[in-house]
Amino acid sequence: MGINATPVAERLHIGFFGKRNAGKSSVMNRVTGQNLAVVSEIKGTTTDPVYKTMELLPLGPVMMMDTPGMDDEGDLGSLRVEKSYQALRKADLAVMVLDGTRNPDEEDEKVLRKIQEKGIPYVVAVNKWDVWGEKVDEWNGKGRLHVWGIPDERIVPVSAETGTGIEELKAVIAEAARVQEPEKRLLADLIRPSDLVVLVIPIDKAAPKGRLILPQQQVIRELLDVGVRMLVVRDDRLGDALDRIGEKPALVITDSQVFREVSKITPKEVYLTSFSILFARYKGDLKHTVQGARVLKTIKDGDNILISEGCTHRRQCGDIGTEKLPEWIRNYTGKSPEFSFTSGTEFPQDLSPYRLIVHCGGCMLNEKEMRYRYACAQRQGIPMTNYGILIAFIHGILERSLEIFEV
Repeated sequence: MGINATPVAERLHIGFFGKRNAGKSSVMNRVTGQNLAVVSEIKGTTTDPVYKTMELLPLGPVMMMDTPGMDDEGDLGSLRVEKSYQALRKADLAVMVLDGTRNPDEEDEKVLRKIQEKGIPYVVAVNKWDVWGEKVDEWNGKGRLHVWGIPDERIVPVSAETGTGIEELKAVIAEAARVQEPEKRLLADLIRPSDLVVLVIPIDKAAPKGRLILPQQQVIRELLDVGVRMLVVRDDRLGDALDRIGEKPALVITDSQVFREVSKITPKEVYLTSFSILFARYKGDLKHTVQGARVLKTIKDGDNILISEGCTHRRQCGDIGTEKLPEWIRNYTGKSPEFSFTSGTEFPQDLSPYRLIVHCGGCMLNEKEMRYRYACAQRQGIPMTNYGILIAFIHGILERSLEIFEV
């Protein structure tokens, strides 16, 4: 991500879903005005989801998602369908594309029900409308769409071939996208413009060369929006910095890996938390995440712990997910649990093999995907926590790291 680009996870995710050969890719290309997806008359041309970041007026920064047909068949087809459902988990808004040369059927209804079950705002684009010419009244599909609970204002006849109805579809998409939850903030509700906030950022061999990681960028940007004064300092310079500034900061935010060291240096009367914990509140369920960390006390030899990251960065020596966390967990529990690891979009549907799930802050995943993962864990009765919260718990500073949130 460029320093001036909106993070992928913060963009409105718009997905195009439907059966094979309904024209999902063609409709998306028309909406965006770009040839983002390959199109052909052959069923199943789209074999993997296509993701494209762009600016789409009047919505602003968006992530467009074209998906394989959700009626694909065979072993390979089942894998493609699963990829489509993965995209659906991320969707803030769904565009269901129907083939307007025929009436909607049970397969179409199945796709619609999946969208409705997830509570995702949606629009129905009836494609290939140009085929009817002056005989459009002969299309009998609208009655069935009404039976399925789709109001007229969410049904838009379009033609990806001629461009008919595309501007209306864009307007309906924009209107549906407005029906979203109020904008959430990382920490703007926790501070005042007159406050001083200190950010502790270690620079070690795992730190990316020449840049800050995404959570740090986002926190700095939000602090600038609020107008607070801030001081960014390395962990090995924190003590000197606090001595020199001449006032106590309102809040210290640290990388979780140096939580213990920073806690010792930061005055007890100063609020302390971590970037990871801020993201646990921002995209997840802070209360249940805290409860998940306490399960660590019950871990036994042989228990399987899933450590899941939302990004796919190259693992280095001393990696927090694959090396530091397992070591800290073994040292704290005195046990020898097993560890499993996932990254990126991969997250098991069946969580029953795991005693505990430890997830990163999810800066590379949008809120929909993170809440889906938390919901899966809760539904299956598997405790789930967050890197920062677990590290704070292990080091005995969890209560202190949560004081500012009044949990």
